[in-house]
Amino acid sequence: MLNPEDLGKLAQALEMTHEEELGCDECFEELDRFVEMKLAGLDAEAAMPLVQDHLDKCGDCREEYEALLRALRASEGYLSVNLIWTRLRRLFGAN
Repeated sequence: MLNPEDLGKLAQALEMTHEEELGCDECFEELDRFVEMKLAGLDAEAAMPLVQDHLDKCGDCREEYEALLRALRASEGYLSVNLIWTRLRRLFGAN
């Protein structure tokens, strides 16, 4: 049986759900474009709200996003987003 704390967490999770959401695979497919927009100074959150929503909820995808963003900032644009993203996905074992 669920305790009150677990019930509260479940209620919060239900409140955060939307009719249309992305899964991890769909988020990964859009992540490079999302990061490119961020680095270009564009409002990625407004342009791709489903990606932002997923990143807000999913720690694993958020870690991937942050790693990609750090790598691109560290490379100072010397490598393309797609190349770095491919390398990161291989490193983390994502297809």
